[in-house]
Amino acid sequence: MSLRIKVDEDLPRIIVQILKDMGYDAVGVRGQGMGGWKDEELWKAVQAEGMFLITADKGFGDIRKYPPGTHRGILLLRPYESGIRPLVELMNRVMNSLSLEELVGTITVVTPKAIRIRRQA
Repeated sequence: MSLRIKVDEDLPRIIVQILKDMGYDAVGVRGQGMGGWKDEELWKAVQAEGMFLITADKGFGDIRKYPPGTHRGILLLRPYESGIRPLVELMNRVMNSLSLEELVGTITVVTPKAIRIRRQA
């Protein structure tokens, strides 16, 4: 079974396309009519569907609230500047250096300087 991925509404739609082009089963929150949902509601849906979440919402990087090993995984993109290009660059950086399957069950935070993978303690 391939990794199923939900892309948060704070990311450009091109991220969904990049993932699909690489063979992933990816859907955008907006395309599912989930735009504007509170984090808690979105997280319940992500969990119920057993999906990996890609987001720029730093709240999802809280390991106390979303402990590694208790979910399919969270990839948090944290560019230093706003706009679509920095987000796409971070996503491409991840895709060129890792497979998302390696990140299952983790919280992974990507900045222009580093990729930090937090695994179950």
